[in-house]
Amino acid sequence: MIFYFSGTGNSAWAARQLARLTDDTACDITHLNELPDLTDARQIGFVFPIYAWGVPGLMADFAEKLPATQAFTFGLCTCGEDAGHAIKRFSRLYPLSSSYSLVMPNNYIVGSDTDDADEILKKIAAAREDLGRISGEIRRQEKVYRVHEGAMAGLKSGLVNYGFNRFARSAKPFFAGDSCNGCGLCAANCPAHAITLREGKPVWATQCYQCQRCINECPKQAIQYGKATAARRRYTIRGYLPQDEQ
Repeated sequence: MIFYFSGTGNSAWAARQLARLTDDTACDITHLNELPDLTDARQIGFVFPIYAWGVPGLMADFAEKLPATQAFTFGLCTCGEDAGHAIKRFSRLYPLSSSYSLVMPNNYIVGSDTDDADEILKKIAAAREDLGRISGEIRRQEKVYRVHEGAMAGLKSGLVNYGFNRFARSAKPFFAGDSCNGCGLCAANCPAHAITLREGKPVWATQCYQCQRCINECPKQAIQYGKATAARRRYTIRGYLPQDEQ
């Protein structure tokens, strides 16, 4: 079983690609109502995005609850560039036999604009090739640590990630502009259940995961985070994939 959490589709796509290449099953942890039975599992994988050089809280909480097994385990994190010590920290929650990082297109439009279309396609093509190599190593159950940690990895995954979780997960700056038609997609798909509809408009709770799903998937591009995002592009991976990978 390959367990994944994904905001705008990068990690979901990577998990499904690995599942296809290793004859496994990819499972979105936000759709699980109870912990799975892993007694007879031959391999267990975890795929998730990097948030400020750390593991998303939802994935960390899930891993902590899983019982230990004798299965081969692997973790793959998707990131814009470097992963810091996130995978090492995850391995303290659930020990990993192999670990990988995978560069994917930027979706954190709260911080900066998305990559342009050519760069997005290049990154997806390179990731597709990397996943082919990774899947072979997983099939052979090779013990590998191929994570691009980057400079000052300890500081980033320590102090910076702490600051992100403490101060930067505020959902208060989110709002829906006049183009919002009240479709409710953002509320229905929020993994943090941080959005409700009031009088046909979305309203955000105090905090969320900052997964960027609501702002990137809004069909009207009505959702903003403060003033900076109004001029920025939106990104979900589906628009850049062939039909057989969606």
